[in-house]
Amino acid sequence: MRAAASLLAVSALTFLVVALMPADPVEIAIRAWNLPANPATVSAMRAEWGLDQPLAQRYFNWLAGFVTGDWGRSFRTGEPVFDEFMKRLPLSLTLGISGLVLAGVLAVPLGFAAALRPRGIADRFSRGLAISVQAVPAFWLGLLLIWVLGVKFQLIRPFSGGPSIYALAIVLIALHSIGLFARIYRRDMLEQTGQPYFRTAIAKGLTRRQAMWHHCHCSALYAMLSAVRSEAGWAIGTTATLEVLFGLPGVSQFLVQSISARDYSALLAYIMTVAVWMLTMNAAMELTMRRLDPRSA
Repeated sequence: MRAAASLLAVSALTFLVVALMPADPVEIAIRAWNLPANPATVSAMRAEWGLDQPLAQRYFNWLAGFVTGDWGRSFRTGEPVFDEFMKRLPLSLTLGISGLVLAGVLAVPLGFAAALRPRGIADRFSRGLAISVQAVPAFWLGLLLIWVLGVKFQLIRPFSGGPSIYALAIVLIALHSIGLFARIYRRDMLEQTGQPYFRTAIAKGLTRRQAMWHHCHCSALYAMLSAVRSEAGWAIGTTATLEVLFGLPGVSQFLVQSISARDYSALLAYIMTVAVWMLTMNAAMELTMRRLDPRSA
């Protein structure tokens, strides 16, 4: 119920902001398609796109269509927006989810090594990684890797859309979150080493490594998963940046191409897709954390 209310509020605010954006999409389409700019053509196009209706009626018509799978027709391509998104959404979801999963998988051993030897190499590396990726934009880093791997060493073919480009995009998405996840995992694991049960495990003959893994890992993993919800938003932005940079045919590239045309339907569909993504990630993380919480057993 709360999720539905949030989506409804997001949809209303988004529709209002997009509808009040400057410039008329009909005028943009007329110039782009070289149509005669006479009153008959303008009024016919506005009626076809529903732009001649009151704002409230347009919103409810759009909302009813969106819920039933009718996301409108793209002003730019003339194709149904739902079809356009369904062709591109799997790629965007694969990049974003793969990046987050890879970040979590790599963060656990890095965070464990950092907690096992504070101020050691892994600890300093994870700290430096967490700070540096926050300061370096993914766009700049992507350009640098294109120049190094594609131009200098010719290991990849930039803008080819091949497996190497997809793998590079996933690594760049993961790179943004690995350091943060590892630091959160390390912090919680070190906090657990001060608990009585950890000292008891050491007294029973377990090594520090064994005691940390068997008695601190679940709690640290629980803490790390709580950060996935916030990082899911960053994953969207990074995925969008890399789709444009590498020329990948994802949803974000379609959005960038639609912005200049004031493609209402595409803009609204993208924002609602992002909202659904965030709510879904929150629900998935809450469910996972409940399963990991020993108090729910």
